[in-house]
Amino acid sequence: MREYEVVDRAQVPGGVELQLLRSGDEFAIVFGQNELMSSDMFASEQALATLTCERIAEQSAPQVLIGGYGMGFTLRAALAALGSDANVTVAELVPQILVWARGPMHRLTDGCLDDARVTLVIDDVGLLIHSAAGGYDAILLDVDNGPEGLTRRRNDTLYSPAGLEASRKALRPGGVLAVWSADGDGDFTRRLERAGFDVAEVKVNAFSTADQVMDGKQVNHHIWFARRH
Repeated sequence: MREYEVVDRAQVPGGVELQLLRSGDEFAIVFGQNELMSSDMFASEQALATLTCERIAEQSAPQVLIGGYGMGFTLRAALAALGSDANVTVAELVPQILVWARGPMHRLTDGCLDDARVTLVIDDVGLLIHSAAGGYDAILLDVDNGPEGLTRRRNDTLYSPAGLEASRKALRPGGVLAVWSADGDGDFTRRLERAGFDVAEVKVNAFSTADQVMDGKQVNHHIWFARRH
């Protein structure tokens, strides 16, 4: 079993304390015994971006909002999939996450935060969603561990009927709300449908290759793609 050392700690506003852990060249962000993300299991975070960008591929000069930087896997995948005319806004609530990205994890970050197409906002992604009216072609949410708040109870509002309505209004016609989750949630699927979205739920492998497993089992994560009519 890999042995980790604590590199740093950060407080989620109105939520839990996060720890950045390192073992050699690998990193993990955890709170308590809960691992939120790690540098050796990231394929589903990449899929969140690539599968969304496929769905808006016909849009010129796409405007994309990413909620939660994490370790940057979603951002880097989005930048690789989007053209030079795209604009990607990243909303990160915890400033220390970006300090880690530019510091201990700078090799992992690989300069993505300095891409000319990227705008960084250190704030709650919900505020950006509520202040936009038809402003985005895609909204990608990897906030908490899915539609149920884990690190911060206020995150639940993003996935509430009112929060989903705000996301729908923040999207242009045909725009896509993409939501990452560690697990499936039938109630959330129905909530998206009631909010007026056309919904597809996709199960994706958490690892980059099919032969990678955890405790002898394949790990799957879930992504909802909800398109505004």
